[in-house]
Amino acid sequence: MGSKITGKEYPLSKIFSKDFDYYVPSYQRPYAWTEEETGTLFDDLYDFYKSEENDNYFLGSIVLIKEDDKPHADIIDGQQRLTTLTILLAVVAEKLPDEDKATCIKYLREPGNRLEGLAPQARLHLRQKDQDFFGKYIQGVKLEELISLDSTQLVNESQKHILENCKLLRTRINEKFKTVDEIVEFCAFLVMRCYLVVVYTPSQRSAFRVFSVMNSRGLNLMPIDIIKSDVIGKIPERNQQSYTDLWEDLEIQTSRSGFNDVFAHTRTIFAKVKAKKTLLEEFREYVLPKFTPQELIDDVLTPYAETYSTLVNKNYVAANNAEEINEYLFWLNKIDNSDWMPSAMKFVADHSNDSQYVLWFVKKLECLAAYLHITAKDVNKRMDRYRLLLEEMESNPHHSLQTPLKSIELTAKEKNEFSETLNGEIYKLTAVRRNYVILRLNSFVSDGVNKFDWNPSKLTIEHVLPQTVSDGTKWAQWWPDETERALWLNRIVNLVPLTKQKNSAAQNFDFEKKKDVYFKGKSGTTTYPLTTQVLNEVEWTPAIVEQRQKNILQSLIDGWELK
Repeated sequence: MGSKITGKEYPLSKIFSKDFDYYVPSYQRPYAWTEEETGTLFDDLYDFYKSEENDNYFLGSIVLIKEDDKPHADIIDGQQRLTTLTILLAVVAEKLPDEDKATCIKYLREPGNRLEGLAPQARLHLRQKDQDFFGKYIQGVKLEELISLDSTQLVNESQKHILENCKLLRTRINEKFKTVDEIVEFCAFLVMRCYLVVVYTPSQRSAFRVFSVMNSRGLNLMPIDIIKSDVIGKIPERNQQSYTDLWEDLEIQTSRSGFNDVFAHTRTIFAKVKAKKTLLEEFREYVLPKFTPQELIDDVLTPYAETYSTLVNKNYVAANNAEEINEYLFWLNKIDNSDWMPSAMKFVADHSNDSQYVLWFVKKLECLAAYLHITAKDVNKRMDRYRLLLEEMESNPHHSLQTPLKSIELTAKEKNEFSETLNGEIYKLTAVRRNYVILRLNSFVSDGVNKFDWNPSKLTIEHVLPQTVSDGTKWAQWWPDETERALWLNRIVNLVPLTKQKNSAAQNFDFEKKKDVYFKGKSGTTTYPLTTQVLNEVEWTPAIVEQRQKNILQSLIDGWELK
């Protein structure tokens, strides 16, 4: 079989004809267009129809695996548009008079022709899980029955999208067209003046190569969809459906974007360097050659996807240590990057049954991730640091709590740098770094696990000693030296977390009034132990602040083991 590539422009009357028999392969993702994409498509079509009397409308391109002389076509790209256009044609057909309706329905279903050897069948065949539903209600033009269904009772998201998009298109048609003749004219515009470019080749490899370089309209495939076709297509046909189901179960478990992250992190586990090319290219380079398709799904994607889900959802389960492990996962997930994730995925997947070692690891990893985050290391430095950890895990697969990983530990130089940053002007850090330090300190000084909402829109970091000190106030009496004020103003001892909106007037209140109306909650208490400590102070003098700074720094050093 050759790999000749054919491309040609066709009107929808030809697209939905006996020349094409479309199938959505089982490895393709489900129908995913929402009302947003569907509404945009209809509005674009209608606006063009109303403003352009003669020109043709270009709907984009589709990519197929198809031989020249055979109608059978596997859809590589274009499922979303072909499905949505089919729904639109069904909605239009429903409104047409009998003869025109019968003609329009032929774009949905091949009626059959014994003389030409054509069997009655649908023009477009969705995935096995959805075709009966789609064939009955859309291609059978039983739209009233479809609309009467309870969407919450449908078996999957693609069927819900079909129902909701059908509702939307019916509403749009009813709003835009007041007579049957107007609908007939619009239908003629659709089938005669709306064009798709069809690109097809008999080779799957060639079809995917074409797809990867084309800019197509609509909700694009992710790299995982193309990798899926590479992998599932190489599994013996008798096992393809079971592995397709397993693949989709993993995607549901992690979410679509999460599953894409699993692939990106898996690439890093094997490549151990920052990505230089696309995820698709590097996954094919670093991961796919190492495994058979079944091994990849069973031994790599399944454990890594399950571990990823555990890490992001903070729901590690074990008889011992689970609560502490999930607390460290909470903090790791508050880091403003996910560069720590590949190391965590590999470790927890390999040692999930050793909760004591997992606890040791996540505690050390949170310290390392916090150091890289708070000292503002860029992505290259972060990747270089995590690479050491991945390399050690690979070179020493028998590491254990008795002989633990060494590269996860901060070096003496790193500990010093971390401590100096924590002892510096924390308020001048970026908000996400500043908030992490202060709320992490809050957890260190609390009794047991401290639960609170981390909502950036509600969290406020405030100064105790105000940024502006007025003459004649208690602040001026306690802090007469401006140099001394500047020394302590933005350090962590003088900062407290609040869940109130900023109050510019209250910021400059005297200490007692500030504590009473600004730092306390409605009940007279505060969510944050760190703020409670400030409330318990009678004065806020340089001597008290200096001693508290030493105590706070010690809490951070103890919490992150920076001695």
